[in-house]
Amino acid sequence: MIFQRFWQALGARINRIANFFWQADPMAQLQYEYDDMVDQLKEGRHGLEQYRSLVDQVAQQVKRQQEHVKALESKIKSYLAAGDRETAGHFAIEMQSAKVEMAENAAQLAVHDEAYGNTLLKIKHLSRKLGQLRDKIQKYDADLRLSRAEAELAKVLLSIHVDATGDFGQIEQAIGDEIDRNRAKAKVTADLSSEGVAEIRHEEAAEKIVAEQALREFETGLGSASAVDKRRPVAVEQSRGA
Repeated sequence: MIFQRFWQALGARINRIANFFWQADPMAQLQYEYDDMVDQLKEGRHGLEQYRSLVDQVAQQVKRQQEHVKALESKIKSYLAAGDRETAGHFAIEMQSAKVEMAENAAQLAVHDEAYGNTLLKIKHLSRKLGQLRDKIQKYDADLRLSRAEAELAKVLLSIHVDATGDFGQIEQAIGDEIDRNRAKAKVTADLSSEGVAEIRHEEAAEKIVAEQALREFETGLGSASAVDKRRPVAVEQSRGA
């Protein structure tokens, strides 16, 4: 049959799809097979169009035979009505042969029409499957790219070893040592800045005590002078009274 080769080749390619992922470049191989299946489907559609044309030709032939049989029936009736049975008999024989040929062509038409309908249904179904496969290819491509990126990232992570005794450890130790030195310098500076502060504060306190004592002595002397001044007028008056 016209589509037998097509379906066998297409079926074989569909069955091989599951084995493509072990290839070195599975996505390229899968895309190639998909494109090849699409080409096969296009050829199948073209063949189906040609087959439909043949079916239509058979249908037209059956239609012409039906019209021919009807015309023969009309002639037979006309000659019978005219009483010419001999001529009517010739047309009756011709009509029987035409009916047999018409029945054979009608049977072939039914078979071809059914085959066309089944093939059309298969092609429509395959078209939907190819659409689903196209979506899967896009998903496979995205998943495969992502998985490869994840694998590369995992390789990078595995290649990174943080060793406390290695370069990182030595660098970290050097940084810690410098921090300690800086802190020590700051402590020394702070200690030096506070040197002599206690003596200064002690001297200031002593000066305050001496100043307070001098002030009290001054106030004491000032108080004694005031008392003498208060007593002087009384002594003068007493001397005048005497």
